[in-house]
Amino acid sequence: MLVFYIDPYFFEKYYSDIENMFFYTDTSEKGAQESEEYDELRTFLSIILCEIVQRSDNYDEEIEGTLVKLLYHLINNFHYLMYEQNELKENDEQLERYHRIAKYIFNNYNNNITLQDIADKEFLSTHYLSHEIKYATGSSFTDLVNATRVEESVKLLLDTDKTISEISEDVGFSHTRYFNKNFKQYYKMTPLSFRKKYKVDEEIYEKQKKIEKYPINEAMDYVIYYLEDYDRYNSEDKINKLSIDMSGNLGEYEKSFKDVINVGDAFDLLIEDNKDILEELDEEIGFEHARLLNVFSTDMGIFPDAVFHNWSRAMTVFEYLDSIKIYPLIVLDDNGFTKEQFINSLKSFLHFFSEVETLDLSKFQFQFASSVSSDISTEAIAIIEEDYKCSVIEEHFDAQMNIDPIYDTAYMLPYIIENEIKTTGKTEFLRAFDVLDKQVALTNEVFFGYPGLVNDKGIRKPSFYAYYLLNKLGDTLIAHDNGYIVTKSENEYQILLYSYNEDISSLIKLRKFSKLRGLKNSKEKKFSLNMTQITSASRITTYIMDEENGSSFNYWLDMGKPIRLNKEEKEILHKASFPKIEFKFTKRSAVLNVQLKLVGYGAALIIIKEVQKHL
Repeated sequence: MLVFYIDPYFFEKYYSDIENMFFYTDTSEKGAQESEEYDELRTFLSIILCEIVQRSDNYDEEIEGTLVKLLYHLINNFHYLMYEQNELKENDEQLERYHRIAKYIFNNYNNNITLQDIADKEFLSTHYLSHEIKYATGSSFTDLVNATRVEESVKLLLDTDKTISEISEDVGFSHTRYFNKNFKQYYKMTPLSFRKKYKVDEEIYEKQKKIEKYPINEAMDYVIYYLEDYDRYNSEDKINKLSIDMSGNLGEYEKSFKDVINVGDAFDLLIEDNKDILEELDEEIGFEHARLLNVFSTDMGIFPDAVFHNWSRAMTVFEYLDSIKIYPLIVLDDNGFTKEQFINSLKSFLHFFSEVETLDLSKFQFQFASSVSSDISTEAIAIIEEDYKCSVIEEHFDAQMNIDPIYDTAYMLPYIIENEIKTTGKTEFLRAFDVLDKQVALTNEVFFGYPGLVNDKGIRKPSFYAYYLLNKLGDTLIAHDNGYIVTKSENEYQILLYSYNEDISSLIKLRKFSKLRGLKNSKEKKFSLNMTQITSASRITTYIMDEENGSSFNYWLDMGKPIRLNKEEKEILHKASFPKIEFKFTKRSAVLNVQLKLVGYGAALIIIKEVQKHL
């Protein structure tokens, strides 16, 4: 636990009535403090801690500035009157009135105050004032006064030896029975029972007060997440240095990610916009197979109890794939079919396409959804492999699509690169493009948490560029370690750097970063690469993709998260999604040094192309 002591007299310089102000935070249930205003509150406190620990130049001025921001953040988001009635922010006059009323009650609760007393001070009728107090606080005037009295009585119950009767009189109740009645309403027990349960003697109290103090600098490790946006944190200007012998050879580098692209439902390839996106993906990256779901479905005109199956829609899809030289990988799901219906549909499918001269059925691949029973898959495999000589991928595929805003963010760049380099198979859930789905509770038409490489507006997401950069790697592996991979091809070297931490290979929920306030981690990571054994002058091309360059999601956040895009905004996002590209020419040297930086989550590809042979 971090404990902050902030002198209220400091705040009084900026807000004169601060001593009569209360701030409430919600601890009612798990997850109650996951909203943006709580993240900002923790960030301000973390910045104060950071400045106290680091004691960099002008740290006292930074703390003062942060405290002022903290003060107004509390007033605007945790003010005791606005906690339940957020719209009071829009009415300064009403807010000031309620504050005067609450202050008057708190300063006079132990007297016999009445609604008429306050109505006279505010020049209002008692009827109107009663209604307004109920609206602002959710309680009647009498309940508000009694709640204040009960709250103050707890201090006297635990900190003094006064009798219940004395305490009742001190806090303003006219009779002890009213004190008991109101106390039970809030604490579900009498004042006497409360005292017996919680009051302790001096010896026990002193033991309870004992705490173990830790060095304050150790607290920094627990709040690093909240300091990622803070420029003064870790201002030592650290540089990550890499030394690479470019003559190394660790064997062939295989781009296994090019084997399959997940398209999603086969029906989606009947839509022209989706075809255009798939062609773009194939042109930029290139894939061998397209994984298709729900080929046997009513959307594709296939019905479980039909005597005759019409494969014309499937034919249209397969002819299109054949035109761009991608072979189908068909995920077989029972989709509510009985075993007999499923087998009959499969036989009809195989028979029909085995007789289509323009398509090579032997190049088709099949895979079973995880929901298909072994009883069905065993018989189906025999038909596919033995009768029609097609191949079946043994692993089952989880056809279910999860939705999470993390899929739209720059986090996907290092996540995908790390997993594809290690060939862990954790990226199989990704799909070629986002599609609108009636089951999704949409909040906007731009980014809605689908695991596509390209969004519904045709805007490339960071996920796309993870494969775009990976595809530019060479076929020979030179070096590989955490956060980088180095390859080469004829007269060219490729270095791919990416944000790395030990958890980057795990897909995490966006709320662990923050509530769409943005995954904007502006902390820079600087690199200095020293490369040897490059035997000629070179032309260097650098592609940088991070939270400042090329992340369409971050750019959308900076635009204010528009729920709809006009033509100009759409064009801007298309352009903003492209990586930053830099060019440089270098003469031959014993050591070639390249420096760059990544902002937050991202990746950079450096391509070094020899421009003359060494003689």
